[in-house]
Amino acid sequence: MICECTLRVRTYECDSNGHVNNANYLNYLEYARYEFLRSIGFDYQGLVKAGYGIYVAQITIEYKRPAVTDDDLLIRSWPVKKGAVSGIMTQEIWRGDEPVVSARVTWACVNAQGIPVRLPPAWDHLPGLKPEAQP
Repeated sequence: MICECTLRVRTYECDSNGHVNNANYLNYLEYARYEFLRSIGFDYQGLVKAGYGIYVAQITIEYKRPAVTDDDLLIRSWPVKKGAVSGIMTQEIWRGDEPVVSARVTWACVNAQGIPVRLPPAWDHLPGLKPEAQP
């Protein structure tokens, strides 16, 4: 399953060269991950209320070309690996037919103390968390 969402670059997200500041791509990717979870019916707020969370354990970003103010960006997110406690997701940001960013995100489920634990059954069963086929 691939989830797609869009956003438009805002002026305050750009640096003195007029390019999106590299740190802002983390925000774009986080927004898209949340949209991915929503699209598969993953109740993140319910997970938090139950005393759990999903944390990013590692993220690797490859910057391919800059985005600038008013660029319309498409963010694609999909799972590539799923274990009992953690998983890996690939995310890409595109401007039209040009790749802007490629990222690989490792996530883990944690309890209220921040200790990695198995994803609770109510959330673990969602088929969208498991990779189907890579695009």
